[in-house]
Amino acid sequence: MARISDVLLRAWGICHGVLAPSRNSGQFTAAREMMVETIQALAKTAPLPGGQEGIDPSILAVMRQVARHELVPENVRADAYQDRPLPLGYEQTISQPYIVALMTQLARPAKDHVVLEVGTGSGYQAAVLSPLVAKVFSVEIIEPLATRAAERLCALGFENASVRHGDGYLGWAEHGPFDSIIVTAGASHVPQPLVDQLRPGGRMVIPVGGAATSQDLMLVEKDHNGATRTCPLLPVRFVPLTGGYR
Repeated sequence: MARISDVLLRAWGICHGVLAPSRNSGQFTAAREMMVETIQALAKTAPLPGGQEGIDPSILAVMRQVARHELVPENVRADAYQDRPLPLGYEQTISQPYIVALMTQLARPAKDHVVLEVGTGSGYQAAVLSPLVAKVFSVEIIEPLATRAAERLCALGFENASVRHGDGYLGWAEHGPFDSIIVTAGASHVPQPLVDQLRPGGRMVIPVGGAATSQDLMLVEKDHNGATRTCPLLPVRFVPLTGGYR
């Protein structure tokens, strides 16, 4: 099994003075509002899993505030609030905002929850989760992305988010069990270490399928006796989950 360095990059601990939010952030306010309106429109036209009606207002309120343009590379900053994936480099992408909103809703965040994210990427999903939960622990296998995301989350004030460079397939056991787990890369199967780290009563949202084939967004629920139930929700396409398990 390949070894991944176990570097912890706590968002509150490594980047004071490294990055300051851009002075022209106000110009993106209208773009964020249009992004949220697009998410609301999509939620009305596409039936949500489980018969849910629309994205929770608390999630939309956070997405109105999170400076997504500060979390993407400068060469795609102008497109930060378009409802489509954007390249991050290293053959990785940031998910379209609608999918971020949907996966957040499916995780059912609560103020006292501790959440694991597998695949930090830009840090945007962690930033959306941060105001909604007590703690976010995020694992990223590509070290430059982990470092950049940790720096920017710190600079933007998301002090309850911690980023670790490591193999997300293995989770982050020392901070589990988790109330919910969000996986932002397509896995060939549901990783057993993540199931083991899910709290009884918890939920995991994960895309499952081959890298070259269609994937399904899956909801994994663990009941209070520790038994799990897996339900496919809708077809998606994510970059593949990588790591030592292969």
